[in-house]
Amino acid sequence: MVYWLLTISPQLSSSFKVIAEGMTPPQRILFPPEKICMVWQQRQSAGAGLRNVGNTCFLNAVLQCLTYTPPLANYLLSRQHSQACRQQGFCMMCIMEAHVNKVLHSVSAILPLAVLRAFRFIGEHFQLGREEDAHDFLCCTVNAMQRACLGASNDLDISSQPTTIVHQIFGGFLRSRVICFSCKAISDSYEAFLDVPLDIKAASSLPAALEDFVTPEHLDGENCFQCSKCEKNVAATKRFTVHCAPKVLTVCLKRFDCFTAGKISKVVEYPEYLDLRPYMSQADGEPLLYSLYAVLVHSGVSCHGGHYFCYTKASNGLWYRMDDESVQLRSIDTVLRQQAYLLFYAR
Repeated sequence: MVYWLLTISPQLSSSFKVIAEGMTPPQRILFPPEKICMVWQQRQSAGAGLRNVGNTCFLNAVLQCLTYTPPLANYLLSRQHSQACRQQGFCMMCIMEAHVNKVLHSVSAILPLAVLRAFRFIGEHFQLGREEDAHDFLCCTVNAMQRACLGASNDLDISSQPTTIVHQIFGGFLRSRVICFSCKAISDSYEAFLDVPLDIKAASSLPAALEDFVTPEHLDGENCFQCSKCEKNVAATKRFTVHCAPKVLTVCLKRFDCFTAGKISKVVEYPEYLDLRPYMSQADGEPLLYSLYAVLVHSGVSCHGGHYFCYTKASNGLWYRMDDESVQLRSIDTVLRQQAYLLFYAR
């Protein structure tokens, strides 16, 4: 039995959630995937830093990581969205387009005023002046961009919604496969994702965390599986794999305890180049290589305090540390030694 579970992100409106048997092809392709360019179309050194107006380092770090995402930047620099946009009022894509063009064409540090003005539209729970979680802000920002691309298309079928340029850049699908111990029946479900949160309690590296992510889980006792073929609760195994790989892979290393707000400060190594093939549903085949282009770092002991900054790879191929207004050239060796919170890889 096959089920599709489409949940763009936990923060996204419930109107985007559906469980249906099978999945029909999209009725409309909102953005042709062949028009997405993964290679920088303009080559230059890093652009401007961003001014901090009081506990906005999380916002600055996330914006810089998005600004140096090549396929997104290429699209926003072309100004295609604003030329065709008919959105009334708040449009996150128009805001990001103006922001990216300003940052990449400036030298002096700028104030991301338009983003700050739209802060509560990006996430109702955000409060200016309060330290927010960078991963939460990233999710809400990308979801706001997704909503902007959907616009007023309320009649879109559920399969067409992931065909926006935002979802085609950042989105992929996970497969959850449950195998019944009794009758060996296989039950597959699929979930859309825009980033992959990874547990790091037992992992010392990104590959180890990914290996833990795809390791089968044993379901029994109070956590047993209700098999539709056996028509009873049975022991089973459950395994997640990446079924459809994204063009841009965003990984969140889960450093913060959701109950205590404490931080896992251990070293988790991550490579400059990552092969996602071993973690795919189809693990056999050619390597599926990704290249690191941004690292977001949290410095501090809990999610309620500390400081966020990032390292990004500019279109000239060089790495820069971006710490609010400061933009400084750094080596890849320095980049790979950070206490990373968010990792950004591009195909």
